[in-house]
Amino acid sequence: MPKSDVKARALRLKDALFKTYPQATCALKHHGAFELAVATILSAQCTDERVNIVTRDLFKKYRTPRAFAEADSGELEAAIRPTGFFRNKARSIQGFSRGIIEQFGGEVPKDMDALVKLPGIGRKTANVILGTAFGLATGVVVDTHVSRLAQRMCLTKEEDPGKIEQDLMKLIPQEDWILFGHATIWHGRQICNARKPKCSECPLAADCPKIGVMAHE
Repeated sequence: MPKSDVKARALRLKDALFKTYPQATCALKHHGAFELAVATILSAQCTDERVNIVTRDLFKKYRTPRAFAEADSGELEAAIRPTGFFRNKARSIQGFSRGIIEQFGGEVPKDMDALVKLPGIGRKTANVILGTAFGLATGVVVDTHVSRLAQRMCLTKEEDPGKIEQDLMKLIPQEDWILFGHATIWHGRQICNARKPKCSECPLAADCPKIGVMAHE
C-alpha cells in the first residue's frame, strides 16, 4: 500500500479513536510528575489497576523523592511486591529519586534527554511523564497495547517499540501524539484486546485491514 494511503488511513483511525475516547488519559492515579514517574516504573509487567492499589498506600508512606531515596530498601520492596519484579523496581525508583535530587533539585526534568539518563526511565516512561504531567508531545507512548494495535492496523511492520514509535510519529500529527497514545491504549483494553478482540463492536472496523482475520481467529 502506498505511504500516502497508509497515512490517510492512519488519520481516519486517529479521528475514530478521538471520537470514541475524547477524554482518554493515563489510568495511573497520581499527583504530579514524580508520583506519575514512580507509578509508571511500577506498571512494567503489571496492570494499572494493581499499581493504583499499591500506590494508594505507597504515596502516603513516601511523600517526596527524598523519602523514596532514603527508604529502607527491604521495606520499599515489600510495599511494591504485588507489582512484580519488585527488587528491580525498587532499585529503579530509588535511583530515579536520587538522580532528580542530585541533578535537578528534586524536580522531575521536562526534557526527554535528561529523563532517559535517569535510572528506570526509558523512552516510553519519559513520554508518559512529559505528555501526561507536562503536556509536552515529545513522542507517542508505545506500550503493549499500542504495539499490538499498530501492528494489527498495519501502521507498522516493526516489533521494536522504538521503531514502532517512529513509524507512528510519521503518520500522526505531533499535536495529536499524546491523545493518540492514550486513546489507543483505552481501545486496546476495551475492544481490541489480545486474545478476543470485539471486532463486531469496533468503531475502527471500516479502516482495520485485520478485521476479517481477527474476527475468525
